[in-house]
Amino acid sequence: MSDAAKPSVLFVCVHNAGRSQMAAAFLTHLAGDRVEVRSAGSLPADQVNPAAVEVMAEVGIDITTATPKVLTTEAVQASDYVITMGCGDACPFFPGKTYLDWRLDDPAGQGIEAVRRIRDEIRQRVQTLIDEIRAPRT
Repeated sequence: MSDAAKPSVLFVCVHNAGRSQMAAAFLTHLAGDRVEVRSAGSLPADQVNPAAVEVMAEVGIDITTATPKVLTTEAVQASDYVITMGCGDACPFFPGKTYLDWRLDDPAGQGIEAVRRIRDEIRQRVQTLIDEIRAPRT
């Protein structure tokens, strides 16, 4: 874990406009202040995907003020868990971090029903991640 008492998680996708934004919002919503949450993209978009904003609002989570951020080496170094969602080789690797690759469809250009399915899969994976973070390491 990082020097801080609570674990930190970085969600990374190419544009930081859909999957990683939804995952970060779910982790913040479900874990509260028990986990430090970041998200970033290797090639960040200008804005969060409007379909992602809409489907998150449907479950009571507001991401209208979220903005895509560029992936930095410092963000990876400061995180205990790095969860990639299609950023490929753009993600730097540091020993001692837990890296997970979540293979998820990209919501960009997809209809609202498809984005809802992606949202629901992300929610399940985030809940599993919370359980993993809580489990004592042996």
